[in-house]
Amino acid sequence: MSSRESASVPVTSERLAFGVAVVGGPTTVIDVAGHRLVCDPTLDPPTDYGYLRKLVGPAVDEGAIGNADVVLVSHDLHPDNLDVAGREFALRAPVLLAPPTAARRLGQPSTPLDPWSTWEAPDGRLRVTGVPARHGPADAELNDEGFVNCEVIGFVIEADGSPTTYVSGDNASLEIVREIRERIGAIDCAVLFAGSASVPARFGGRPLTLTAERAAAAAEVLGSPRVVVAHQQGWGHFTQGAEDTRAAFLAAGIADRLCDAPLGHWCLPVT
Repeated sequence: MSSRESASVPVTSERLAFGVAVVGGPTTVIDVAGHRLVCDPTLDPPTDYGYLRKLVGPAVDEGAIGNADVVLVSHDLHPDNLDVAGREFALRAPVLLAPPTAARRLGQPSTPLDPWSTWEAPDGRLRVTGVPARHGPADAELNDEGFVNCEVIGFVIEADGSPTTYVSGDNASLEIVREIRERIGAIDCAVLFAGSASVPARFGGRPLTLTAERAAAAAEVLGSPRVVVAHQQGWGHFTQGAEDTRAAFLAAGIADRLCDAPLGHWCLPVT
């Protein structure tokens, strides 16, 4: 799914049979089986949140995103994954899936989704399974709730006749990626949050998300023929960007799997 294979089609409210688009930061629009899903909406303009700083706003406005059928929130405590406007957007959705601690804080219409539990759309055409994520190094100290940094989940999205799509959330663990591949099976499209996010006060400044190199390794573990990398542009604590990702995938010999569509444009499946 290189730039040669993906048409540069901007995101609009018109839905595709299948498509994935990153609109800024981690915020990803996924169309599948007649449903529009939006993951980790961050829709504020550039903002200084104190310990995190947003440098640019989303590549498209809310009008282009339109109404989401399902909003996926990997975690709610960090503004680079759910900011003020993104929270308002999420709470307007008819379905909001989030890890249990986040669902309690967000309130209605949140539905808690534990790792390895599955939500199914009323029409039976869409299934979303929560999968584990670790928001930091393997040896990081756990917080009072038993999580690294905070509770985070990823998502596997499935629908009959559509590609199976994995959205990593802020996961830094290749061990977890390997477990997901073993339990779920083939992942047709991987949406990986990378950027090597780093905050000096957390775990000695070590990466809280995938580095570019570990994103390429995750793509190999998953065996995904289509890879979309999000969470690598637009925030001050992202220490690697799209050029680093391209270089890592080229070094691994899998550059042809990587979607190079601009922000706010669809990565379309190869036909």
